[in-house]
Amino acid sequence: MKKLNKKLLLSAGALAVFNLSCTKLNEDLYGSKYVDKGGAATSADLGGVYSQLNGFNDQANWYALSEHSSDEMMGPTRGTDWDDFGTWRKLHQHTWDPSHNQIYDTWNNLNIGVYRATSVIAKAADNQTKAEASFLRAFFMYWVVDFYGQQPFREVTDDPDANPRVMTRKEATDFMIKDLEFAIANQTTKDPGKGNKYAAEFLLAKIYLNKAVFYQDPATAAGPYTFQKADMDKALGYLNDIINNGGYTLTPNYYDNFKWDNTTASKEIIFARQNDPNVGQNASVENRTRMGMHYNTTPDGWNGFTTLAAFYNSFEDNDIRKKYNLPGYTDKTGHNVGFLVGQQKKYDAQGNLVNVLDRSGNPLVFTPNVNLGYATEAEGIRVVKFALNPANYGQSGNDYVFFRFADVLLMKAEAILRGGTDAAQPLALVNQIRANRGATQLANLDLTALLAERGRELYWESWRRNDLIRFGKFNDPVDQRETKSAGYRVVYPIPQRAVDSNPNLKQNFGY
Repeated sequence: MKKLNKKLLLSAGALAVFNLSCTKLNEDLYGSKYVDKGGAATSADLGGVYSQLNGFNDQANWYALSEHSSDEMMGPTRGTDWDDFGTWRKLHQHTWDPSHNQIYDTWNNLNIGVYRATSVIAKAADNQTKAEASFLRAFFMYWVVDFYGQQPFREVTDDPDANPRVMTRKEATDFMIKDLEFAIANQTTKDPGKGNKYAAEFLLAKIYLNKAVFYQDPATAAGPYTFQKADMDKALGYLNDIINNGGYTLTPNYYDNFKWDNTTASKEIIFARQNDPNVGQNASVENRTRMGMHYNTTPDGWNGFTTLAAFYNSFEDNDIRKKYNLPGYTDKTGHNVGFLVGQQKKYDAQGNLVNVLDRSGNPLVFTPNVNLGYATEAEGIRVVKFALNPANYGQSGNDYVFFRFADVLLMKAEAILRGGTDAAQPLALVNQIRANRGATQLANLDLTALLAERGRELYWESWRRNDLIRFGKFNDPVDQRETKSAGYRVVYPIPQRAVDSNPNLKQNFGY
């Protein structure tokens, strides 16, 4: 209990410091004064834009908005643990409002990233720096557009007393496309820790796949959507360049994409926030594992988030994405990677594999079913995807993966199914992935089957909400949300404080 509460207090403190340290910049976002100090952009300026990616490592905010609202994650309250005034439950049950704390904090983090990138672009003395900053601006803007449906924006030359103008979702989409086209034309690096050419192509493919969603009238944001062949063909062009010229391939062991040495072990990483614990390059992603692990497991955790039983049951037993004994990890911790269900094990001080006990001294048995409002400490299936380094769990070197090659193949299959022209067969593309992951070959493929496969391949990687919306399934009932949610929930509200600060912002339909 104390360990979890300490973690929550630390998180709250960090948020408080963040809000205080960024007060002036937040005012800039909403229409207060902004004064550019001039001078050419430096490497430190560009580094400041990259540092804004550290906000993506947290289990809250951007990550929570992407996952807790979907059919693959929930954050049950356990006694007094993880209640947090209902912030997690509201996301899962689609009952958030414009005052939701994580909707506000995510808005701030993303828009600060857009602003910092815009400043670097305006002052960059070379196209390489400008290209990296243009990619980063599009990356932050993509999530603003996806989550909120509109984009406040200010050039550094704008009147500092004027409120930022606001782009519509369509305008912001077209703006991102131009940024990314510039990034591709002026970028040569393949460094996955930088805004490289193939990362820009990946994000452009995402935009064209989602263009029907982003161009939709706000009053009918939930669709149905009309996907244009021209958009699918554009996506295929970028995806094929990644496939043919990027040098990426499916990693032989799925979990090498996520474990502590994925910097070198993965063959799939296109863009990631790199993590060198020796130099403190950025915060560790250890929360991705600890947020679900129990206090008494190895490594220990905060006994929080779970997956849903229906999502777990969508995997075949022979699919290593469901369960795998990872060498160098399972033999040190006593448990598999993937999904944890049933009696939990660990090694004692003598090296014996023993049962993990709960806080009352009873065997710790993770159960498929979980009550979102009041769960016991053992309820819920846990997930270990980013396996931490057993040599030092608290200083693990996992890079946090944003874009990887398997998604390129899945996007290509989708673009073809939605009308794009290509010689490849979507079924063959998906079965290529399934063969690598130990799953049986599919006999046929349609959009429903593809959505399911995207879930199995990309679970807990922050794409599920985005996927469910595009496939028209986001509002469907799931466990602990028994009725279909309102269509307008496919877009989050603009935080009320932002609306109050900038009259150019208009609250989204339905809120």
